[in-house]
Amino acid sequence: MAFRWKNTLKDNDVTDEHLYLSRRQLMGGAMAGAGLAALPQGAAAREMREPNSWEDITQYNNFYEFGTDKGDPARYADALTIDPWSVKIDGMVDAPGDYAFDDIMKAMTIEERIYRLRCVEAWSMVVPWNGFELADMLAMAGVQEGAKYVRFETLYRPEEMQGQKSGWIDWPYTEGLRLDEAMHPLTIMATGIYGRDIPKQNGAPLRLVVPWKYGFKSIKSIVRITLTDQEPVNTWQQILPNEYGFYANVNPEVDHPRWSQATERVIGGGLFSPKVPTLMFNGYEEEVAGLYEGMDLRKFY
Repeated sequence: MAFRWKNTLKDNDVTDEHLYLSRRQLMGGAMAGAGLAALPQGAAAREMREPNSWEDITQYNNFYEFGTDKGDPARYADALTIDPWSVKIDGMVDAPGDYAFDDIMKAMTIEERIYRLRCVEAWSMVVPWNGFELADMLAMAGVQEGAKYVRFETLYRPEEMQGQKSGWIDWPYTEGLRLDEAMHPLTIMATGIYGRDIPKQNGAPLRLVVPWKYGFKSIKSIVRITLTDQEPVNTWQQILPNEYGFYANVNPEVDHPRWSQATERVIGGGLFSPKVPTLMFNGYEEEVAGLYEGMDLRKFY
């Protein structure tokens, strides 16, 4: 069972980044305390890295709705309107409908979670998220018996998201999880970073975070969640089915067809960012390996 620590932090209760890091240093790596975020206990015991800076996290992104360069989201995301915002929850649920973001937030308890983020492009960072467990949000709508998968959909608004004017992706961007993955306590819906509202370039106002999977699974700016009994086909499966599968679990033993996944470049290390060994399931093996017991992870990649 993953470590779970809740508090009443709201996303506009800003935690100063330098104070945040100093406080962690004073704690000497302890994983619980007033105002401190927490990794799962098992993962924390294996290795701790300091969270990346606000600048690292917000200026180096993949969010193709705003362009393909890592700096494009920060340059162009201000055009996005996020208020009002709602999420349609439909499919195999008891209470389908459009759920206003403000109502969702009133019903949820915000938690702090420090998670690794590992991109399929073989770079990584550590992000102090604020958010709530996806399972709690799905409970609002009531998951029906027989549902096996969760499909997610990003906003489609090309007049504000300039990257959607290109035709190389069949917009809107979609992703999916098995229901047991979605209900796992490590899986969260992020609404903030460092205690601040999540920036638009990072997926405001609501994005998925699944820390044991490659970053592209953590779909941003979500407007629709569908419960289904059929495995959804995600965007990257549609574009490059020979390179991207449904699961996208971080696995140093299974290379991408065009590059190795054995190591990763740590963002924030300057021009010569260090490379470190990639951990199975991105360091969360103890918490999630049981989800895939008996599966051929080379076949189900």
